[in-house]
Amino acid sequence: MFRFMAFVFAALVSASSASAQNAVTTYPNRPIRVIVCMSAGGGVDTVTRIVANGLQKRLGQPVVVENRAGAGGNIGAEAVFTSNPDGYTLLAAPPAPLTVNPLLYKAIAFDPTQFEPVAIMTTVANVLLVRPDFPAKTAQEFIAYAKANPGKINYASQGIGTTSHLTAALFEKMTGTKLVHVPYKGTAPALNDLIAGHVDFIFMELASAIKLHEAGRAHILAVATAQRIANLPDIPTLDEVGLKGFESVTWNAIVAPPNTPPAIVAKLNLAINDVLNSPEAQAHFAKITLHAAGGTTAEAKAFLKKEAQIWDNVIKQAQVPAH
Repeated sequence: MFRFMAFVFAALVSASSASAQNAVTTYPNRPIRVIVCMSAGGGVDTVTRIVANGLQKRLGQPVVVENRAGAGGNIGAEAVFTSNPDGYTLLAAPPAPLTVNPLLYKAIAFDPTQFEPVAIMTTVANVLLVRPDFPAKTAQEFIAYAKANPGKINYASQGIGTTSHLTAALFEKMTGTKLVHVPYKGTAPALNDLIAGHVDFIFMELASAIKLHEAGRAHILAVATAQRIANLPDIPTLDEVGLKGFESVTWNAIVAPPNTPPAIVAKLNLAINDVLNSPEAQAHFAKITLHAAGGTTAEAKAFLKKEAQIWDNVIKQAQVPAH
């Protein structure tokens, strides 16, 4: 009886292993869902839809994009974190839920370090964007105005812990100013209120800000990069106006649930890199001033770890409270 039971157990293990291997070999054989943890219309949503369209052509299966915004990206991130690790549910996210949210939320139901990094899709510079009728017309005037009006200037963000929030917190620390934070559930609602004059400014990714600037619906006063941006040659860097070493970049990544098979992650990484390097995607990104990133899964993992450390330091230096 013992030998019989051992035989049955071994057979079951073998069958299970064969089934798992077959699932990896035949992946994907049904639609893939990519959850964007921010509202529709923002930078990560736009990038994800471009990449999803390319993936659909390369993988031969529908790639459906679903928006689940809220709590600085935590709602969408948690949904993916607890999904089956089979490659059919992925997370597309900006920095916050993959780096610093555990430091900023008292209750969080996932560990971002346990996600399986698939690829960094894009990177883009952040800029200081003010409402169209803001009294300060230059970056120098803006800093002077903020210093002269403590607690009277409010700024929008895409949510607590997002790059827009932490960049403003760093700005407060470096300028000695006091600002009022107004968090939103994503890019689109934040920019809508900025254009309407309900909030004074936002640190926003260039891709979402430049068209508003060119149309006069909002104004870019400075860029958070080491050098000036080629298509905004007259706009100074924050470093130039006195905030030495001030840099902030937004990026968008795709990750999979913990324990997703390495072979599936590798297949997705290869396909995403192919999309990012395609002339079609490059043309899309050029129109919205985005830089295609790509790279290996190991490089994505190292990048996320480094970014988490950078913003961890900002949170501690600026004494950003947990929510």
